[in-house]
Amino acid sequence: MVDEPIPSDATSVVAPQAATDTDSLRDVPDADTAGEDDGGATAVTSPSRWARLRERTAGLVADGRRQWRTSLQFRVVLTTLLVGTVVVVALQSFLYGRIADGLVQTRIAAAEVEAANGAHELRAKLAPNGETDVSTQQIAFDVVTQQESQNPDQTRTLILTRAIDNTHAPTSDPTAHFGVSLDVVPTHLRKAIAADPTHQQVQIVPYPKGAGSVPAVVVGTQIQIPDAGPYELYYLFPMQREQDIMAMVWRVFVAGAIALVGALGLLAFIVTRLVVEPLRQASEVATRLSDGHLNERMLVRGEDDIARLATAFNDMAEHLQGQIQQLETLSRVQQRFVSDVSHELRTPLTTIHMASALIYDQRHDFEPMVERTAELLHTQVERFEALLGDLLEISRFDAGGAALEADPVDLRVIVARVASATDQLSEAKGSEIVLVGDDEPRVAAVDSRRVERILRNLLVNAVEHGEGRPVTIELGSDEDAVAVVVADQGIGLKPGEADLVFNRFWRADPSRKRTTGGTGLGLAISLEDAHLHHGRLQAWGKPGAGSRFRLTLPRVSGAVVDDSPLPLEPSAPTPDGMDAPVDADAVPEAAPPEVEAVAPPEEPTPSGPPADLPEEDR
Repeated sequence: MVDEPIPSDATSVVAPQAATDTDSLRDVPDADTAGEDDGGATAVTSPSRWARLRERTAGLVADGRRQWRTSLQFRVVLTTLLVGTVVVVALQSFLYGRIADGLVQTRIAAAEVEAANGAHELRAKLAPNGETDVSTQQIAFDVVTQQESQNPDQTRTLILTRAIDNTHAPTSDPTAHFGVSLDVVPTHLRKAIAADPTHQQVQIVPYPKGAGSVPAVVVGTQIQIPDAGPYELYYLFPMQREQDIMAMVWRVFVAGAIALVGALGLLAFIVTRLVVEPLRQASEVATRLSDGHLNERMLVRGEDDIARLATAFNDMAEHLQGQIQQLETLSRVQQRFVSDVSHELRTPLTTIHMASALIYDQRHDFEPMVERTAELLHTQVERFEALLGDLLEISRFDAGGAALEADPVDLRVIVARVASATDQLSEAKGSEIVLVGDDEPRVAAVDSRRVERILRNLLVNAVEHGEGRPVTIELGSDEDAVAVVVADQGIGLKPGEADLVFNRFWRADPSRKRTTGGTGLGLAISLEDAHLHHGRLQAWGKPGAGSRFRLTLPRVSGAVVDDSPLPLEPSAPTPDGMDAPVDADAVPEAAPPEVEAVAPPEEPTPSGPPADLPEEDR
């Protein structure tokens, strides 16, 4: 009786091994590259070489971080490359797996059909017909040999062996195999065939190939040989061709990925350059504009968004240039006007001052009302003369005509002279002037007249705004600079006012009924005097904690001051038992009214308006 051929849909696949068929195909190395890393000598790297490598790596990382922070183009290109690489690798990994699975499944299907046909042919040959004396076992071996000889390209090989559950007496030659041993067939596959002899069993196994191995499809089935019992027939199909195809696909994918990512990076570089280059040009032009080169403009190309941005930028620069030039013209006109008016008023004011002084000297011969009027006239003429002098001094600074006459001077002498000249005002206000740091010489090359004017303005301000509390003058010096700090414990300055006190005509109290303050130019002139020395004049203050003004001058004329020997902000209790400046948060809410932070006239007038005059005439 001849067995019917086993249909292809009756194939059973051994699950534990078949699940790894694709992985087995993917993991086998390319024949061209197999063993390339084997046998290579391992290079021994010296510690110094590793140190140099680490230094280069650290340098590259630092450069990359700096480029990431400072270059928009670098960030865009690098981000595009990273995202493109991730997308391409993910897509190609998916396609690679699908192609590998497809090749394996196709090969398995073809192997099942070919194995089924071969087994059907063998069963037909083993059917008893009574016409031959040859044993059926020999017929089976001959058919297997014939099928093996019909495969000249070695795309498959056969193994015929006794089944593991065969109970017949063994023969002298129980196995027929060609170029491969029975060891390639796993034991669990043979057990699966014995358990289900009516179906094919399929599995992916390693197949010896030269020094290595390739994956192969094994299709096994059971054949009943009369008088010999059950035999197992295996068809082995090496997947060398599929492995070569996957190696070629891998090379194509790698080359394509490199080309695609490189193209994406180049595209990102070109696109970002088209956008970033005008931005860089705008930044450079803006920098030159801020440096005073008002004629700089951006280059306009085309009519796109970048061109419109460049046009708008140029229009803005043109408008700013016009406004700046207009302001410069107005400033020059204003400075010229102030200078001309000041000089023109000088002559009549001198005459008026001489007449008022003559009347003032003879005021005791007049009636009380006329005497009071003569005193008021003399005071206001002197105030007007001080204002005119300040305007002339400011005009000289604006015109660049201020000259420095520097000589080596001990600042202690200037401070003592200023303190002595302010004694009358400090006694009237009830403030004590305390000198600190006058125990050693503080010599510097300065213009004595200008430094004395600076210190006089600072000290008069401190006494007027100190609310009768002690005023401290602290001196300090180091190798490069000398410094003087004038500190009071009065009403202090609000946040932001420390930068405003040096503005011309700025007043903390804008009211016209104020009772303190001078021309409004004293501290502005003092700041210009400090700059003329290449020094610095700085202010600090808190409401209720007092104010501190620090003058720092270089010891050598023309040198630049980088630091000051004295701190600007208070850091310790003041000497001689004075109250230390307190935190603004600890000051009671009730505080005296704000007053102007400017200096009075240069020379304090010994006499003033009568105390019974109306407030607006003081």
